[in-house]
Amino acid sequence: MSRLLRNEFVSGLLVIATALIGFAAANSPLASAYTALREFRVGPAAWHLDLSLHAWASDGLLAVFFFMVGLELKREFVGGALRRPATAIVPVGAAFGGVLVPAVIFLAFNAGTGTARGWAIPTATDIAFAVTVLGLVAPRIPPILRVFLLTLAVVDDLIAIAIIAVFYADGVQWVWLAWAALPLALYALLAQRRAAWFARRSWAAWLILLPLGAAVWGLVHASGLHATIAGVLLAFTVPVSAPRRRSRNLELDPESEAQTAAPGSLDLAERFGHRFGPLSSGIAVPVFAFFAAGVSVGGVTGFWGDPVAWGVGIGLALGKPVGIGVSAWVLLRLTRSTFGVGLRDMLGVACLGGVGFTVSLLIAELSLPAAEADVARLAVMLGSLVSAGIAAALLAGRRAPIR
Repeated sequence: MSRLLRNEFVSGLLVIATALIGFAAANSPLASAYTALREFRVGPAAWHLDLSLHAWASDGLLAVFFFMVGLELKREFVGGALRRPATAIVPVGAAFGGVLVPAVIFLAFNAGTGTARGWAIPTATDIAFAVTVLGLVAPRIPPILRVFLLTLAVVDDLIAIAIIAVFYADGVQWVWLAWAALPLALYALLAQRRAAWFARRSWAAWLILLPLGAAVWGLVHASGLHATIAGVLLAFTVPVSAPRRRSRNLELDPESEAQTAAPGSLDLAERFGHRFGPLSSGIAVPVFAFFAAGVSVGGVTGFWGDPVAWGVGIGLALGKPVGIGVSAWVLLRLTRSTFGVGLRDMLGVACLGGVGFTVSLLIAELSLPAAEADVARLAVMLGSLVSAGIAAALLAGRRAPIR
């Protein structure tokens, strides 16, 4: 089971399945039971942690997902495609374009209204969904384009993390944040100084580092920052081994080829990714998707005339591919780089950038009141579906991989 859950394609299918189950439950005779389960509160009230199960999923379980995102980001900066500006400039620039254009489109529909605060909803790309769709419709895609998509999604996640931390913090309490720095510093010290020891002893990470990580999470949660930021902060303290060799076959380094550490070395980040990956892909993200996708269609009134729905839907289905595609085209021209692929393939991968789910749903909950958040969540699902359909039409039918 762990091996299956470490496969991006399988984990993506699991997230899709749980989201469909949640959506079906919210629109079936089981809707009242589903809502009761979603809003059931558990946790110590004295610590302000008497949260609903939905809140535990978005604040608690997603911290595990963001921990994995943080590890991936650090690996990319240390030994992946992001370590050399010359090879990273195209996907990095495309990621920024894929954030800017959807945000402008959303604001064009919502400027001057209270819903303008949701401008970041259509800016995110869900890497698990995008890779799953890519595996379904184009398993023989040129390797360079898959690396482009992965790098773009990683940078997109970094931008989303910054947006959540800066724009959607709920009245930051600096005292609690200062207290969070203490267990974080101790966690970093132990991870850096005793990396090999923790890598060899799985029990030590659970008994020593996990309680420290939980303390950081609790204090960040109390500070008003979204608690998922704690996962990223913890991940950035974990040491990552630099690669011994570079790939010379592709302009962007394939993550599997360019990130090999010295033989016999123990990479703590790699071990953590191996251990906690199934927890993230098998429990954290699917449970969040189950609760977040539970939008009752009957409870969303005036959907087709709502500017939030149009801003999110068009932002994902049109804004993301336009922002990504135009930015990539300009940078390829300026740098005289080449991917060796056709326009149709590049546009198809750009459309996959519009498959937003996990982070888009989270931002919808953070930025909008309940009624408008439901509209936004439904628009996220429809926009992602349209983006996946367009990408499938462009990418399906490939006969052989291009090397």
